[in-house]
Amino acid sequence: MSEKNSTKAELLAPAGSFEGLQAVVYAGADAVYLGGDLFGARAYARNFDREELLKAIDFVHLYGRKLYLTVNTLLKEEELSTTLYDYLAPLYEAGLDAVLVQDMGVLSCIKRWFPELSLHASTQMNVTGPEGVRFLWNEGVRRVVTARELSLKELQQIKAACPEMELEAFIHGALCYCYSGRCLMSSLIGGRSGNRGRCAQPCRLPYKNGSFPSKGTRGEFCPLSPKDMCAVSLLPDILESGVCSLKIEGRMKQPAYASGVTAIYRKYLDLYLRNGREGYRVDPADLKTLTDLFSRGGSSEGYYRKPKGPHMIDFYPDKKTSGEGTVPSPVRIPVKGELTLHKTEPSILRLKAGEYKISLKGTPVQEAVSSPVSEERIRKQMDRLGETHFFWENLSVNMDPDIFISMGELNDLRRKAIQALSEEILHPYRRTSCPVKEELLPAQKRVEGDSIQCLLTVSCETKEQAEAMLHENGIDCLYVPWQALDHCLDTLKASGSEHPAVFLNLPQINRGVLPPSFRKEMQEYLQKGLSGFVCRDLEMAASFHEWGLASCCVLDASLYTWNNEAIRFWKEKGFQRLTAPLELNERELSGRDPYVSEIIVYGRSPMMVSVQCLQKNLDRCTRDERLLTLTDRTRAKFPVQCVCRPGKAKDTDGDRHCYNIIYNSIPTGLLKESERVLKLQPSAVRLSFTTERGEEARKILAVFRAAYRDGAVPENSLTLTRGHFRRGVV
Repeated sequence: MSEKNSTKAELLAPAGSFEGLQAVVYAGADAVYLGGDLFGARAYARNFDREELLKAIDFVHLYGRKLYLTVNTLLKEEELSTTLYDYLAPLYEAGLDAVLVQDMGVLSCIKRWFPELSLHASTQMNVTGPEGVRFLWNEGVRRVVTARELSLKELQQIKAACPEMELEAFIHGALCYCYSGRCLMSSLIGGRSGNRGRCAQPCRLPYKNGSFPSKGTRGEFCPLSPKDMCAVSLLPDILESGVCSLKIEGRMKQPAYASGVTAIYRKYLDLYLRNGREGYRVDPADLKTLTDLFSRGGSSEGYYRKPKGPHMIDFYPDKKTSGEGTVPSPVRIPVKGELTLHKTEPSILRLKAGEYKISLKGTPVQEAVSSPVSEERIRKQMDRLGETHFFWENLSVNMDPDIFISMGELNDLRRKAIQALSEEILHPYRRTSCPVKEELLPAQKRVEGDSIQCLLTVSCETKEQAEAMLHENGIDCLYVPWQALDHCLDTLKASGSEHPAVFLNLPQINRGVLPPSFRKEMQEYLQKGLSGFVCRDLEMAASFHEWGLASCCVLDASLYTWNNEAIRFWKEKGFQRLTAPLELNERELSGRDPYVSEIIVYGRSPMMVSVQCLQKNLDRCTRDERLLTLTDRTRAKFPVQCVCRPGKAKDTDGDRHCYNIIYNSIPTGLLKESERVLKLQPSAVRLSFTTERGEEARKILAVFRAAYRDGAVPENSLTLTRGHFRRGVV
């Protein structure tokens, strides 16, 4: 291996069952990730119970590999306080190598409870830039699974900004249409939450768009269904961008698929590690094998070189194919043995496997009375390693003539020696004791006589909405978009009267290195009268925290706080308010810290935030931020907002920073529930305007203002859903 290519490179494979775990290890995986029967983002995979997890940890360690456990769902309060510790404690003691997490509350607890356990930020955390990576490093995370939408250039920038952090990136398998962790589509449509590992994949269903015709007429049209990724040709580029762990997706697929894909990527990773770029070519036959194992309308190289486009979408999923594949034969661990049999002395079996060795004594060897045992008979008995993970690389037998030892005694000696060797190999992974569980603090509650007022906040996504709200009464805080910011500040300053505090709605997604002028510009806006910012992703939250401006920031619902430990995490960072998640029900909301909790009581929930663009995929890029509509099979209509960043249509870097927001077909509206919401004692309730025109927003404000300010619920013609306020998610 050349010096250039001597850096650590890990091939990381999925396992949905113990058979699958064995298959990918035999196929050459350096590490395996899997889920237990709790808290994994693939609730419908076979998954592993506790005994299987313990067995899996030992299995991979015998082969010198690593095992990572997915704990990457969002946890409810009772799960975090009563279940997580007991679930992880025996695995921690057994030597579990790392856990993948999404929930900041989970991260905080594991860091305190299990300090030697490595923390990996799951792709569900949606890490898109260097600020988020540095923030997580400071919180004890040692590896980040980057968002799948990132380019090679962005990966290089992240690694340069935080060289200590290990980067893990997907190289093969299914792609989500949306940024991972930013999808509520399955949850809001069918009550099966992707954040709880129960995604029903409504993105794979057919939809119609009325703005332009579907591409062709071949069956059902699925504009939200990406092709699978196949990046084997890009391994040198990915590794040289700073990625150390190459991740294969597929915990829901069969062992033959996972092992087949692993074997091919093992081949090409080894080729690169031996020779570097020189001579790195992928055999078309291997590409065909990957396609035969599973194909969803062909494949793409993901987002590494091209930002987005119709080449990545499987518009007609009737073309999906899946081959049978084969599971590899078991690969045994070579062991050298020396069996010593001397008359009247204990039998001795010495074993050595790599750097590990043991010596075990058995019962005394007897002198033969009539029928001495032969070396051939002894070797035949010792060869019976059966279902163990070892094979004899060499076995020497040093024995006196005319001896006798029973076959049962040999079996017992062999079995105990193999077990002792296994324990010797596993010993370095064991943790001798588990720290005492630290009980979680209860949520802070309001006390009798507490006079903190519940604020009424209004969020606007368009300039028209913001201008319509400027002179409306009863608004305490107004969240406005970039395009309306200067006008709002100037107008309110000129009015000279009491007016709402103005906050800037930051973008849903931020990627790449922030320009040096950005921080200065934000501070200048604060001096001009801006009250603060609404952060919607980890990148912006991390940036404002680093600049000492967290107290000016409201965290949106997309920065999930499902449990009080997650609330405490962000609260201790100094953020002003946190927005309650959209998937919690009334009972779960009642347990939150009311001093920092803002509840959205009206608005179309963003079901998906995607780097893909319907406008571009179905027609062409126009950069005009138009509003499209998707219609599903039930004739429900979902607005799709194109959000375009400044730049030319052919500017691919600018194109990466655009995104679509797919909103729910019906706005959530807790109008008749106003009294019950106020009993939860939130710090604020919010009206979130997304697709409404200005006059429509005024009318909606009047209705909700009457309910939440005056305690009256007037007659209205609004079509609303209560979202998860009653049902929640399991």
